[in-house]
Amino acid sequence: MDENTPHHSLRKVLGLAFGLAVVVGSTIGVGILRAPGSIAALTPDAGLILGCWILMAFYIVLSASSYAELTTMMPKAGGAYNYIKRAFGNYAGFLNGWFDFLTNAIAPAYFCIVLGEYCLLVFPQFAGHEKIIALGFLTFFTAIHLPGIKAGSAVQKTTSAIKIVLFLVLIVGCFLAQPLSADAVQVTGQMLAGGGIIAFFKAVQLISGAYDGWMSVSFFAEEDSDPARNIPRSYLLGAATIGVLYVLINAAVLYILPVEAIARSPLAASEAATAAFGSWSGTFMTAVAIFSLVSILNAYMLIPSRIMFGLSRDGFFARQFMAVNRGGTPYRALLLCYAFAFVLICISSFETLFAISVFMMTIVTGFAFASLIRLRYKEPDLPRPYKAFAYPFSTWLALVVTFILFIGFAVSDQLSLFIVLVFTVVSFAGYKLLVKPDNSDTFD
Repeated sequence: MDENTPHHSLRKVLGLAFGLAVVVGSTIGVGILRAPGSIAALTPDAGLILGCWILMAFYIVLSASSYAELTTMMPKAGGAYNYIKRAFGNYAGFLNGWFDFLTNAIAPAYFCIVLGEYCLLVFPQFAGHEKIIALGFLTFFTAIHLPGIKAGSAVQKTTSAIKIVLFLVLIVGCFLAQPLSADAVQVTGQMLAGGGIIAFFKAVQLISGAYDGWMSVSFFAEEDSDPARNIPRSYLLGAATIGVLYVLINAAVLYILPVEAIARSPLAASEAATAAFGSWSGTFMTAVAIFSLVSILNAYMLIPSRIMFGLSRDGFFARQFMAVNRGGTPYRALLLCYAFAFVLICISSFETLFAISVFMMTIVTGFAFASLIRLRYKEPDLPRPYKAFAYPFSTWLALVVTFILFIGFAVSDQLSLFIVLVFTVVSFAGYKLLVKPDNSDTFD
């Protein structure tokens, strides 16, 4: 970075409330409103469905415990690539850092477009201007985050709290309403053929996708005022909150609707809301969806710039992008992420990109778990303010489950596998170009 580039440190102003808000806010989204129907079609048994959600909640809590050890051991901006770099060297860190960046930089564009579509439900007169609305959301949230971290933190805490309240209203409303029979529910769509081990794993894959985002606190570790205390609590309380809410939402939907009706409905949560709230259901579910998306978008406007900041500081990208303003925002990184998302919104080719991002995230998560195991052997004396509970069982279980998911993605999505392999080959040339030979693997 040249002498004229302004540089300030990231500000240590975040705490437990933000950690919980970003975990919950970046995880609970519209997916939980849509997934129950597809899952019921694959596994049309209420007990098995709830069992799958509970099983994955347990997996997420174990995973969060492993991540908490890594993050408190290396409380640096950028997330998992820091741990992977320390455990497996510069190139592994470089590759996974860019996988992680692309995964999270694609997300704001996708969420802005979906927000634009939901806004048309409230303002149908703006039909045909979805892209302009999406770009408006992107620009608005960039403007919020540009001055500093405090405004973004306040928005995250507020929107996450409202979202939880709305979901609790849905849960309570369903349990207080009279359960419906299959004949009383008007549903659309065709029930998929459920049953069998393949259908079970597809259902688990959908559930794991709904839980994605639980590791978000890792990107902000350097900005936490007391990482040794706050980060483990953020991970574990956040993961537990998500798990409990997801199980309760599914229990509420299964209580008010028969499994057969859920399996035939592409929006089972909306069907449940109709039964619980009657004529208010459409407005209520639109509000749930919008606040869910706004909370997620706010989190994903923060995350990519932190990854880019870390990559730039470690020499894995141009040093100019580690510039931080007085408010604690890596503003050049944020503006570059804004430009990237702006272009993606304009070209609107997100289906393939979104599939690729899920594939990349599986790789990063698997490497993160492996790095914990390796560092336990490689550097047993590193300070560890928090240690993963039930280690090595918990971390090995998380690693094995992640590997199974990776194999499933590789078999079912060969295009993403091919693109990731090509990116890996090309990235080595980028690594040689960007990273100096004397770039150290040691933790500082």
